[in-house]
Amino acid sequence: MAAVAAAGGPAAPAVTVPNKGLITVSIMLATVMQVLDTTIANVALPNMQGSLGAAQDQITWVLTSYIVAAAIMTPVTGWLSDRIGLRQLFIVSTAGFVVASMACGLASSLPEMIAFRVLQGLFGAALVPLSQTVLLDINTREEHGQAMAIWGAGIMVGPIIGPVLGSWLTETFGWRYVFFVNLPVGILALAGLMAFLPESPRRQRGFDVFGFAMLSIAVGALQLMLDRGEQVDWFSSAETWIYLGLLVSGAWAFLLHITSGREHPFMEPAMFRDPNFVTALVMIFMVGMILLAGLALLPPMLQNLYGYPVITTGMVLAPRGVGTMISMIVVGRLVGRVDARILIFTGLSLTALSLWQMAAFSPQMDWRPLVVSGVVQGLGLGLVFVPLSTLAFATLAPRFRAEAASLFSLVRNIGSSVGISIVSVELSHNLVAARTDLVSGLTAQNPNLDAYFAAAGHSETAIAQLDAMVQAQAAMVAYVDDFMLMFWLTLASVPLIFLLRKPGGPAVAGAPAPAME
Repeated sequence: MAAVAAAGGPAAPAVTVPNKGLITVSIMLATVMQVLDTTIANVALPNMQGSLGAAQDQITWVLTSYIVAAAIMTPVTGWLSDRIGLRQLFIVSTAGFVVASMACGLASSLPEMIAFRVLQGLFGAALVPLSQTVLLDINTREEHGQAMAIWGAGIMVGPIIGPVLGSWLTETFGWRYVFFVNLPVGILALAGLMAFLPESPRRQRGFDVFGFAMLSIAVGALQLMLDRGEQVDWFSSAETWIYLGLLVSGAWAFLLHITSGREHPFMEPAMFRDPNFVTALVMIFMVGMILLAGLALLPPMLQNLYGYPVITTGMVLAPRGVGTMISMIVVGRLVGRVDARILIFTGLSLTALSLWQMAAFSPQMDWRPLVVSGVVQGLGLGLVFVPLSTLAFATLAPRFRAEAASLFSLVRNIGSSVGISIVSVELSHNLVAARTDLVSGLTAQNPNLDAYFAAAGHSETAIAQLDAMVQAQAAMVAYVDDFMLMFWLTLASVPLIFLLRKPGGPAVAGAPAPAME
């Protein structure tokens, strides 16, 4: 395969890549399969709990084990692709992910399930960054916008349709088919990869064991702290402080190690001399917070406050994915013609608008505000994701792509975990505060309270109904406060756009090198 010219230099000549369309389909099948598994199993947890004989606090390790394993393995993608070749790594990762998925579906106990989910995370971690790298490598710089639109559609729509597909499979066939569904998709992806994905050059470099160990400790501790924090009451628990200590010490040791002038550090410091890439990392962290934090809030709100069944909840949230798909199609054609920074600004503005609309939600509304705000948010996030992904690599040397793509995915996933933890903590805090405030108004001097008991009587049923109404109102206030928090976070990310620069100069992070041939 001909080499792609250095991003940020003169326009690359047309690259003739045999079966480029089939390669794209194959890698995106593998990518969507992996992204779906980050959310598809969530809705099946209650069914798994009974089948595997697990306690409530134990079954969550089905999710935690996958997230931690994937987070630790993601940064290794760049080194592995250099060492054994991108094609071989992609094939091994896809095959391993499918086998681990089948093992999860056949698990008969919780320890087995956790072990197989760890394997799933280890094999699946490389699929997202590898797919991004391949799409950048097989397309010219002028085609990168459309390529990132295709990639972004799979990355962003996956978490949205995951709970819907998971609930349907669980209710129709049983929870095991949440994992078995990966078999046909994985076989098609694997066949396409083996048939069409070309060989890639290998770059022999030593493995920085200490750097990997320190980063793994930091990332693993952060994910465990975020995932377990709410269950152990955060910093009132010694467990959280242990995770925090490991996070700080591991991250500090890693930073000192890679900046010490070592010949082959685990992560190349030269990448961070590219201002576009560094700014994009910060912004994709913010996008990760907004994308999955909203998806974490809406399903329980719709089911608990509005009484929507799981399937109806999925249908109401589906237009969000439609909005994302529409913006992906449009932005893929606009990236090369319109300043990407304008597109990002438009996307953030639409996202902020949607969150402002969500802050006006009330218990009395119907499904229309949910759909409208969802479509607007889907359009906005799509307009941010594609040009941001394009600018992140626009001035970065091609030899850093696999390593940078793995870091890009890792930061996005960490942003999602941080966002979910923040909104969960704020939701619990605001719920208590709102309930306390509402209850303080229920005094003998309140004429509305007298009117209520005059109509409903002073029975235990009437008191229970009043308590339920107070709880529902307090919950609505808490959700609205969370949406406002996300609104301000979105606005806070807007100034970062001014740090991005249009591609045009030479790559600043190193000399170009062929990515695939």
